Parts: sequence; C-alpha cells; structure tokens
Amino acid sequence: MNHYESDLPIQDFITKNLRLLKPQVIESFHLQCFSSSFKPEDIKHWVGTTISRRVRELIINYCDLSWLDKPVVLLDLPNSLYTCTSLVTLKLIGHSIIVDVPRTVSLPCLKTLELDSVAYSNEESLRLLLSYCPVLEDLTIHRDMHDNVKTLVIIVPSLLRLNLPIDGAYSCDGYVIVTPALKYLKVPGLYREDFSYLLTHMPNVEEADLSVEQDVERLFESITSVKRLSLFVLLDIEDESMYHNGIYFNQLEHLNLHIYRDNWSKLLVRLLEDSPKLRVLKIVVDGEPSFDEEFEHVSWIYNDESSVPKCLLDSLEVFEFAGYTRRPEERDFVSFILKHACHLKSSSISRLSCYVLE
Repeated sequence: MNHYESDLPIQDFITKNLRLLKPQVIESFHLQCFSSSFKPEDIKHWVGTTISRRVRELIINYCDLSWLDKPVVLLDLPNSLYTCTSLVTLKLIGHSIIVDVPRTVSLPCLKTLELDSVAYSNEESLRLLLSYCPVLEDLTIHRDMHDNVKTLVIIVPSLLRLNLPIDGAYSCDGYVIVTPALKYLKVPGLYREDFSYLLTHMPNVEEADLSVEQDVERLFESITSVKRLSLFVLLDIEDESMYHNGIYFNQLEHLNLHIYRDNWSKLLVRLLEDSPKLRVLKIVVDGEPSFDEEFEHVSWIYNDESSVPKCLLDSLEVFEFAGYTRRPEERDFVSFILKHACHLKSSSISRLSCYVLE
C-alpha cells in the first residue's frame, strides 16, 4: 500500500477496508507514505487494527516532509504493537517514527526486526525492546543523528544476522554487542576514533562484511570462525595497529580485501599466513596506497618452501587483483602469488578498481 500524493480519500479507503477484511489473520501490512495528509493518529489506528487481526508482517515507512516548514509531529505507535504475539517481521523506517517501548513487552514470535532512522523515546528503549524478543534472528539498525541513543546495546542470544551501519553523522559514546549465536555480521563504517565498542566472541560467525579504521585486533578476536570475510581497510597498518600473534582464521576460505590506505602489505601477509584454508583471494586497491617502504621488497621473498603461507601451497584456487598500477612492489606481489599458488585455477589482474567485490 503506497501513497505519495496528498489524497484524503485514501485515508477513508484504508480505514473502511481494514474493518471489512474477512481473514482473522493479516499476513502482511505495508504502509509507505511521505505526505502530511497522513496524520500520525490515523496511522496509529491502522496499526492497532492490524495488530488486532494478528498481523504477521508489519512494515511502516513514514516520513513527514512537512518538517521543512514546521515542526515534525512524530508517529508514536500503539502499545499493543509491543505485545503482539503473532508478529514475525517488523520494519519501522523513517525519522518521523518514535519507538517508545512500554514497561510491558512481549514479542515471542518476532524473528526479523529493522529499525531505520527512527528515534527512541529514551536511552533504554532499544535495549528493552530487544530483551523481549526471545527468537529474534535478523536485526538491522540504521541510526539517525537525532535518535536519542548514546550507547547502543545489542544483547540478543538468539541473533543470527546483524546489519549495523556506523558512520560519523551522529553523536555516540559506544557500542556493546553480545550475540553469541551470530552467523552473519555486517558493520560498514566501524572507523570512528571517538567512541568505544565491545564485541564479545562470536564462535559461530561464518560471514563478515566490515569496514575498519581502528583496533583491528579487537575486531578479529571476535570473528576467528569466519569462512567468508569482506574487509574494507581504511587505516594505515603500522606495527602497533597489527593484530597480535595467536589469532588464526582456520576456517577462512574466501577473502575480499578492499584497500584505501598505505602499508597494507603487512596486513595481507598476516592474513595469508593465518588463513591456512583460503581458497579465494580478491584484492581491490582504490587510489594509490603504498606498500611499507621497508617491508615491500622482502615481504614476498621466503628462504624455503616451508615458510610460504600454507594456503598458497595447499588451497588457493582463485586470485583477483583490481587497481593494479604496475609498480615494482605490486609486480613482486603478483609474481609471488602466481609462483607459489600450486592449485590456482583462475587469476585476474586489472587496472580498474571500480567494481564490487563478490
């Protein structure tokens, strides 16, 4: 149900037909509106009606564009939403929505939750909401610069997938993420230096998509079980920022490495050495970040075969390098891979770096 233009009769149509629906269970209700003709009280009433019909999927995308001319009237959803026992999927999208969680919360069937650019009534609203979703599996949170949350706390023992974009557009003191069952982690933008974050060990993570500009070690410690890793490196890797010995990626098979900054060869060497089962290596160099001056000419020279990373001798099958500029250190690296990758099935070297890693 989509509506973009000011059209008052559509409100009457929705109100009338929701009452007339014969099914006792509404499988899905999706409302998308960006017009001031949709009043928050009307939307609140419609949501309440769908909840009384045991709705299973509820998607509300609401943004009152009248904020350009006058103060925004926030959409406060009915308390019954937070005790809806039938709800499996809930997606709330838009800066005009406020999540005001009451003291009584119970969402026993909720498996998918997306909160995109919403505001929270107080610091505890999100934490309280998540704590009463015992079977939640898929969580996406896109934050807004005025969402009223300083420290974002995600403690969900059942969670399998987490998508948490982070950027510098809002004020934040830190993040706490405790998700021991997690299998997929996507955290683009984990690079600000003015907040702290706590990630507990995630022993079941199979796939991670991450952007980092600080504290690689703490992040890597949490995801050592990963099988597929996409890493956007936004920091200059120096000795003090390299992760410590003892962190191994014994299950890693597929590595996408997107480089934006200098001295990345050190990180790459460590990842090759610590990933004995790596089968696919894809590298994109964006711009012209340099190799470490002291490291570049010796990184790819090993005294004997036993010191060559195990993944090259035993498992690497696919090698792709995009953003190749023919500098001597790059040629040395490519030659090293092609010489020692005994099981290589395909390779690709390209000067273009403007494609998406898969």
